[in-house]
Amino acid sequence: MTLQIWIDGDGCPRGAVQFTLEEGERRGLDVWLVTNVHHEQQAQNRLVVDGHAQAVDLAILNRLKAGDVVITQDIGLAAMVLGRRGYALHPNGTEYDSGSMPLLLEMRESAAKHRRGGGRTRGPKKRSNEDQEKFQSCLAGVLDKIGGYE
Repeated sequence: MTLQIWIDGDGCPRGAVQFTLEEGERRGLDVWLVTNVHHEQQAQNRLVVDGHAQAVDLAILNRLKAGDVVITQDIGLAAMVLGRRGYALHPNGTEYDSGSMPLLLEMRESAAKHRRGGGRTRGPKKRSNEDQEKFQSCLAGVLDKIGGYE
């Protein structure tokens, strides 16, 4: 079986989604866009799940095979993907790795605790052309590294 690419469509920027779909088609790979019922993005391979908070993450994890690639901004999902020997990429062009994951998870928990206590945190900054270029380079590099799909 060939590797598949999974896109967490609940928070992935449209530019990253579009490039991933195009790159997958160019390389002959299946790319799955997984969204909940509240998102209207379209793709040839689209999986629509209910609106539950973790439904997209669970749908991806239930179908993920070792070696698959997941595009997500969700640190928790990325950690589980790495635990299942998959590759996780952030749409800003960074590859998640097991060495940095403990710190990322700790920072995520700290921010959640702050919000539960009534504090506010900043959202992500606006996506730049540089972010898109880094993502494109990162995805192409990972695909070249793991499968030689060209």
